[in-house]
Amino acid sequence: MGDCVFCKIIAGEFGTEFLYEDDLCVIFKDMAPKAPTHLLIVSKKHIVSIAEMDDSDEVIVAHLISCARDVAKSIGLRGYNLQINVGKDGGQEVFHLHIHLMSKFNS
Repeated sequence: MGDCVFCKIIAGEFGTEFLYEDDLCVIFKDMAPKAPTHLLIVSKKHIVSIAEMDDSDEVIVAHLISCARDVAKSIGLRGYNLQINVGKDGGQEVFHLHIHLMSKFNS
């Protein structure tokens, strides 16, 4: 986890501005957006991926989805996509559980 970019972001090593933070997650803008609005909802607990999570992590995953919904509403998005890439073959580039919130609308 020492070389995990998301762990470093959560620890404040890059000065990333969080749109939202609580005990379980942080939300921030993607540095390489693939849509006009592209946010990352990232678990504070280092979980490699959905495929490698423990059953006890279901609470965290549900919380991430709820936070995605809440932040989308708070920034006035009319519609959006949630995407979780799982494993290298599934397009996952950072091996720390996160959800992409993307919208063709600007926030």
